[in-house]
Amino acid sequence: MATGGIWVLRIFFLLLCITGGYAIEEVQPVIIHGGPLAGIGIGFGFGGLMIALDEMLKGFSLRAFSAATFGLVLGTLIAWMIDNSKLFMFADQPVQWIIRLSVFVFFGYIGMILAMRSNKEDFYLIIPFVRFSSQNRPDNLLLLDTSAIIDGRVADLIEARFVEGVVVVPRFVLKELQQIADSKDPIKRARGRRGLDMLNRIQRNTKNEVKIHESDILNETEVDAKLIRLARMLNAKLYTTDYNLSKIASLQSVNHVNLHELTVALKPVTLPGEVLNLKVVREGKDKGQGVGYMQDGTMVVVNQAQHLVGQQVEATVLSLLQTSAGVIIFADVKPPGAG
Repeated sequence: MATGGIWVLRIFFLLLCITGGYAIEEVQPVIIHGGPLAGIGIGFGFGGLMIALDEMLKGFSLRAFSAATFGLVLGTLIAWMIDNSKLFMFADQPVQWIIRLSVFVFFGYIGMILAMRSNKEDFYLIIPFVRFSSQNRPDNLLLLDTSAIIDGRVADLIEARFVEGVVVVPRFVLKELQQIADSKDPIKRARGRRGLDMLNRIQRNTKNEVKIHESDILNETEVDAKLIRLARMLNAKLYTTDYNLSKIASLQSVNHVNLHELTVALKPVTLPGEVLNLKVVREGKDKGQGVGYMQDGTMVVVNQAQHLVGQQVEATVLSLLQTSAGVIIFADVKPPGAG
């Protein structure tokens, strides 16, 4: 729900509390002393307290609430078993009461904390053969980070139906994208606006549904850490072009796709003897050489092509050299009329 809609409900709730406080004072003046203003003040205070509590719990998801409730029940059960073991029967009655209260509070708190920190797989050890998976949840969630949105190749993959599923864009990623688009640096501003254009392009595509994930990860400050946690929570596949983020995802066993690695894997294989059609764009390092580029950006060094700069030529591949920057292809100009 939008922030404006939430505040409308909060104000309506506050007015109900004020009206309820006034009505209680009028109907049962014995309960509230001090006249109508006291009833209105108590109602306002109660409503304000509830709204403040609601604001404190912002980002506390239903999943976290369910986990906390389960942990509280489990912790209370353990405390009840300890309490019924008669371990404290030799203590005085006041001391027994304090010990029992401490045991219930301690195990209830520990149960909630451990349940909220645990993954859903941890519950399989407690309740075997039970799987907490929603029947309505999509099988394939595509979680996009800022770099993947700006890059734009995800939009191409979606339009070509190589990638299918529900595209998930977290609210904190959208906020980061808006900040980049509003940057004073013209290069950053251009990247941010390109990202917004790519996101609009993905949203207009009817082949995949796009959802903005509203929940934030409150106990994480870095965007990368939030993405890792969210990918785990949603069991989503993370799409990125960030090398460091993909390495962290690998270390934490998070399902992810690095678009740069995907591009390298999909590059066509060129073998010696193949004929390439390319344009010689500049002179090479050695005498007589010309340099051209394939569509995927692979550099091709063509022997005896220095005088052909600016022309389209056919070249026969001689060999390939693997470097840290990629593959360099060496070729000879194909003689005219050769088969």
